[in-house]
Amino acid sequence: MALARARGALAAAGLPVEIKLERASSVTNEVWLSDDFAVRINRQPNQRLWREAIIGPLLPTEVGYPTVVAYGGEVGKDWLISRRVSGQPLSRCWPTMTRTLRRQATRELANKLQSLHQFEGPDDLPEIDTPQLLDPHTFRAIDPLLVGLAKAATLEHVPRHLIDQARSIVFGTSSCIEPYRQRTFIHGDLSFENMLWDGEHLTALVDFEFSRRAPNDVDLDVLLRFCAFPFLHVAQDYEHETHASDYAEVPYWIVEDYPAIVEFDQQFERLRLYSIAYDVREILNTPPTKSIRSLAIHHPLRRLERTIDGMSHLDRLVGEQPSESLTLDQLKIGNPTGNPTGDAAPELGRLFNR
Repeated sequence: MALARARGALAAAGLPVEIKLERASSVTNEVWLSDDFAVRINRQPNQRLWREAIIGPLLPTEVGYPTVVAYGGEVGKDWLISRRVSGQPLSRCWPTMTRTLRRQATRELANKLQSLHQFEGPDDLPEIDTPQLLDPHTFRAIDPLLVGLAKAATLEHVPRHLIDQARSIVFGTSSCIEPYRQRTFIHGDLSFENMLWDGEHLTALVDFEFSRRAPNDVDLDVLLRFCAFPFLHVAQDYEHETHASDYAEVPYWIVEDYPAIVEFDQQFERLRLYSIAYDVREILNTPPTKSIRSLAIHHPLRRLERTIDGMSHLDRLVGEQPSESLTLDQLKIGNPTGNPTGDAAPELGRLFNR
């Protein structure tokens, strides 16, 4: 049926339906590739690809976004066909890349990201359910998060004291992300799964379904989470090859190449708020079915607990997580040893205003 849907999209676009199609791994969509085209089909009733069909042609050329050929379909099976760009998902290539190539790819990512963040984007984009429970259009950006925390408090197996502590942090630091309504245009799902690498260069940023106007460090929040838990954000067929230790230096490299992405006051507190807003949404989407101590260590409720206790991936980056905490193997979080990039690593805590 998935192949039939892809061929139906080709037919609707007036393209040859009998061309050879190869199924590509994807976390969110059905994706089929031919020599010339990429066919993506969204089975969720949110028409995310419609937004991307609008955004794609407007993006800066430096981003490398592929040419949109056609969009169509209906709610629950809308599709987007684009020209195929050379390269494979960077996350698939990363395990076998040399450190030199990894450093080059990260530098090229920083350049593309800066170009994207200088783009203001259209004024009339359809709204989207974003990965963080924050909204620039509400009285306070944290209002959806407060609603989410109230809902989470009613769930079985969610400790009430944990929600109370999270709410206290949110209330106490909410002013640090205001004004949240900014003209900066972000990718919104900045994982290495959504970047293409051709063996020598980063050719494109793709999958702009969650792109929107927001502060530029929201993209940093997503990227840091990917580096800490990359195995949660890649296709299942190579999840076993994906290790956080391989991404340990990436946060330092990004800050070194794009220092303006950590330019805000209370940078650590901002990122912590984003992280809480992300995990609360995940908790509501996948409510725990057993007590917190019985959950996998990377379940969003466990991640939220570590954030509240000062033991999160962010605390690791600024060197404030206690040494007697969980081991790296238990957490599956990479941590650089020594000084990965000369002066960058010791400066990360300062850039986070810690």
